[in-house]
Amino acid sequence: MRKPVRAAVLVTLVGLVAVASSASALGGSETSAQTPQRISVGMTEFKFTLKPKTATKRTVVFALKNNGTIGHDFKIAGKKSRVFAAGKSGTLRVTFKKAGRYAFLCTLPTHAQAGMKGVLTVR
Repeated sequence: MRKPVRAAVLVTLVGLVAVASSASALGGSETSAQTPQRISVGMTEFKFTLKPKTATKRTVVFALKNNGTIGHDFKIAGKKSRVFAAGKSGTLRVTFKKAGRYAFLCTLPTHAQAGMKGVLTVR
């Protein structure tokens, strides 16, 4: 009577391993695909420093830090942060559904013309 029970347990374990292997082969768990990418954005007079400089198609959380001496904001893909005073920080969450090049800039008067602009590549 013990042999059929052992065989059933073995078949169940083999099935579980096969399911886990299939999930890995298809790109991992759904949770990891939905984890937002984080990009650091340093703001100073008059430039942005992004790390990394590229993103993947998904939600991106821009970690904004004003390292300058005057206020700055950050606008990309139709989304805009509030103005951050010197030394202040915050985040801006943007979902990129398509690959492409997305322009970003500081919307305060003359800041973009002075150099506070650039392009983020989304793959």
